[in-house]
Amino acid sequence: MIFAMMRRVRLVSVSAIAVTAAVLGGCAGGGSTGGDPGARPLPAGTSCQSIQAELNRMVDKGVQNSVEAQSAGRKISAQQKADADHYNQLLEEYLGARCHVAAAH
Repeated sequence: MIFAMMRRVRLVSVSAIAVTAAVLGGCAGGGSTGGDPGARPLPAGTSCQSIQAELNRMVDKGVQNSVEAQSAGRKISAQQKADADHYNQLLEEYLGARCHVAAAH
């Protein structure tokens, strides 16, 4: 049961961030181009699946709590900050490469 709840939290978190990124990305264009810059390439040696697996491992370890604490401005340890920063970097790569869109199809 706890794993099912964690999975739902993970899906909701990724979905909410994906929607936010899409909205902000649409607003960031702002110019008259109206065009979408497209997906960014992933770093060499990575794939959508490998990033998703690493994100899942981090969520399973509880890194989500550190990410939320950091964004709320609460004090966290140096290791928690490093983990939260790494999680955010991976999530940015995942969303930037449009892995969440490819996975939906």
